[in-house]
Amino acid sequence: MVMGQLTTNVDVAVIGAGPGGYTAAIRAAQLGLEVILIEKERLGGVCTNVGCIPSKALIHAADVKYEAEFENAKNMGIHADIRVDFPQMQKWKDGVVSDLRNGITTLCKLNGVDVLKGTAFFTSSNTMDVETETGMRVVQFKKAVIATGTKIKEHPTIICDHKSIINSNDVFSLNEIPKKLIVVGGGYIAVEMANMFMKFGSKVTIVYRGDRLLKRMEPEITHVLLKKIGEMGGEVLFNSEVQSVSGNTATIKIPEGEKKLEFDKMLMAMGRVTAVDALALVKTKIEVNREGLIEIDQTCRTADESIYAIGDITPGPQLAHKAFRQGKVAAEAIAGMKSVFDNRAIPMVVFSDPEIATVGLTEGEAKEQGYKLKIGKMPFSALGKARAINRTEGFVKIVADENGIVLGMHIVGAGAANLIAEGSLAVEMSATLEDLAVTIHAHPTLPEAVAEGAEDALGHAIHLYRGKR
Repeated sequence: MVMGQLTTNVDVAVIGAGPGGYTAAIRAAQLGLEVILIEKERLGGVCTNVGCIPSKALIHAADVKYEAEFENAKNMGIHADIRVDFPQMQKWKDGVVSDLRNGITTLCKLNGVDVLKGTAFFTSSNTMDVETETGMRVVQFKKAVIATGTKIKEHPTIICDHKSIINSNDVFSLNEIPKKLIVVGGGYIAVEMANMFMKFGSKVTIVYRGDRLLKRMEPEITHVLLKKIGEMGGEVLFNSEVQSVSGNTATIKIPEGEKKLEFDKMLMAMGRVTAVDALALVKTKIEVNREGLIEIDQTCRTADESIYAIGDITPGPQLAHKAFRQGKVAAEAIAGMKSVFDNRAIPMVVFSDPEIATVGLTEGEAKEQGYKLKIGKMPFSALGKARAINRTEGFVKIVADENGIVLGMHIVGAGAANLIAEGSLAVEMSATLEDLAVTIHAHPTLPEAVAEGAEDALGHAIHLYRGKR
């Protein structure tokens, strides 16, 4: 790596050190390229610091409390007096995050990736300026990878004061659990946070302007979710919006008129938007579509031959595991390898209660595309393992074409986040229902539901009675 007084010359400059960015940087370095990784905040990006990892740590802690304290444990004869030290829980979560972030730092160092803290913006198709604490740095590059991810979507009229009205980032610095919580939004962030705080004991009301939570998923899945929210004491106001806030009272517009709700905290969880505004893309040949996403080809290259883009700023689902894969593809393509992002299966998981996981086409999407379908469903209530752990809500649903090729798998229930891996592999490799059905699944386990769901679609499930066929 050649260093001038204010200029750095590299093979690859990566902007953003989230899942896609640090993956691209490390993979490029593994392939012998000189790499600089530029991050304005902390290594690991949103996912590691204020997203995937801290949220799942707190969700796990909430699960531990809930399972020990409530109905499942009592039914088993376990009676517990649970106390939550929330500051200590936050400290534990911070330790998890710190360990992972330090691991990323170490991996970058071991692989020879030069990490620069600063804010980068393009000055041409082969140069960028980086504003650092010690002044401006110029980076000249042969290729660049943009991996700047997303930022929190703001409400048009309700402004976060980060005290009583908070966003998802603020959750990770709270010192106490709110007694009354309003969650604004109906996507996965809203659902996960609402579920978590309900388990901590908060009285939660979800306010959503749509008519169904997680609207892109199978309706049957969200029905199971809504039932469990009710069982945990939560309330969902559909087709509703927060009109105004006065002190700690919110005025909600609902279909019947208005409703006033008192709250300790109001969590604005309406999703995220792309973070590309500060990059000065006009200095390059990059093309951005109507949704504000950067257009790329199968190698993740933009319309500017020198610049690649990966992760949430590109078309497709905004998921860390998509960014991981694209980071590898971009680095390998830059190094001259024949690597493309042509994955068919990108799973999505919602860490609610019960867990939700989905991959491939829904039944409705498959019908719209003209497929004649075979549908199989295995309810957890008919599964030995689910009975044994007292988690019988939910099901595995498999969508296949008339030839039995698996098009999608949709799971709501215990362990869905792990079970979906088999569905992802099935969709990716165009496995058939018979492939799933004849594969021996260990007993008693939750993955048996996948095999039985496939058998149901084939018409010969053993642990379900559908009538004689």
